[in-house]
Amino acid sequence: MSTVANIAPVFTGDCKTIPTPEECATFLYKVVNSGGWEKCWVEEVIPWDLGVPTPLVLHLVKNNALPNGKGLVPGCGGGYDVVAMANPERFMVGLDISENALKKARETFSTMPNSSCFSFVKEDVFTWRPEQPFDFIFDYVFFCAIDPKMRPAWGKAMYELLKPDGELITLMYPITNHEGGPPFSVSESEYEKVLVPLGFKQLSLEDYSDLAVEPRKGKEKLARWKKMNN
Repeated sequence: MSTVANIAPVFTGDCKTIPTPEECATFLYKVVNSGGWEKCWVEEVIPWDLGVPTPLVLHLVKNNALPNGKGLVPGCGGGYDVVAMANPERFMVGLDISENALKKARETFSTMPNSSCFSFVKEDVFTWRPEQPFDFIFDYVFFCAIDPKMRPAWGKAMYELLKPDGELITLMYPITNHEGGPPFSVSESEYEKVLVPLGFKQLSLEDYSDLAVEPRKGKEKLARWKKMNN
């Protein structure tokens, strides 16, 4: 048996019942506007948190469909996806601005068999630039959490945090037409508008609705982007 298999994390428990993105958009902004994302974690108003890794992430790991090297998950929250992706060939960094989110992640996963293969960092993705850029970035519920006016800054951050030829993996969500947020609605064109002018090339776009949790079915797609050398 390989070393990777020997230290593979085992997750127990079922996915939490979560509201639809349309429902979240009717109440989440009140907490965020009054005390930021930290208040959400303090008061446990975290309707995006599944309590388990994203099913699609587990699918990608199982099928060896993720790059090796060093990966980043911005807005990692409770850290489930970070830990699910981490192994000796793939060191993962979970980034968040909420100390309480990261405290929860560290307490939950510090004894995992692959704990030497990931770390959690409290930083602002828009200003944080480590000495070594990343081989890939996985973004799921971060793009939709920020004010749409900040999306160009998000794209710039993704570009600067990746190595030349690095890969950006975006699980586009929520692909809806609802008003307000967070989560703010997204579309394929919204990602293209931000990423293509920076020099990203879309490699693939796939629909994994069969793997999505029930409130998100039909509202997300997986796109993979290559950072091209300009």
